[in-house]
Amino acid sequence: MISGPSGAGKGTLIKEVLPRLRDAELAVSATTRPMRAGEAEGREYFFLSEEDFARRVSEGDFLEHVRYGSYSYGTLRSEVEKNLATGRTLLLEIELEGARSVRKNARDAVSIFIRPPDFEELKRRLVGRDTEDPAEIEKRLERAREELASADEFDYIVVNDNVDRAADELERIIIDSLKGG
Repeated sequence: MISGPSGAGKGTLIKEVLPRLRDAELAVSATTRPMRAGEAEGREYFFLSEEDFARRVSEGDFLEHVRYGSYSYGTLRSEVEKNLATGRTLLLEIELEGARSVRKNARDAVSIFIRPPDFEELKRRLVGRDTEDPAEIEKRLERAREELASADEFDYIVVNDNVDRAADELERIIIDSLKGG
């Protein structure tokens, strides 16, 4: 499980590391947020309406789900089962509450927290993405304070102060974890 606040660089690091890892797959999460430019259904996310997401929650289709800012996010059980059935290593990009929930159900899961070098850098990244309005950014920053305070709940912490260095560290952690180290 790879977690951290919005803007910490989880997705960037995963994109760097995933091609380096043989037999690893990233689970595609579901969300109710609108699709961004360059995203594709089933690649970045499964984009669901609020109604469909709520229905699937009530039917027990999610391993975990959470409301983050103005949108819902979750990991579909079917996505996890499909990937695990192949014998591949499954990476979950997941937020704090989701990580806590998965941890209860999958005690052998390795948890990695990605953090920015400091809070000002996190704010700069969120504003610089230009994908959310100022009110949404403030919600994400408020949530980030709680998440940063919870970093010690994770097995590992990677500070994303330099993408190349942080990606190398993340890769090393994953490989060592697979070896049982």
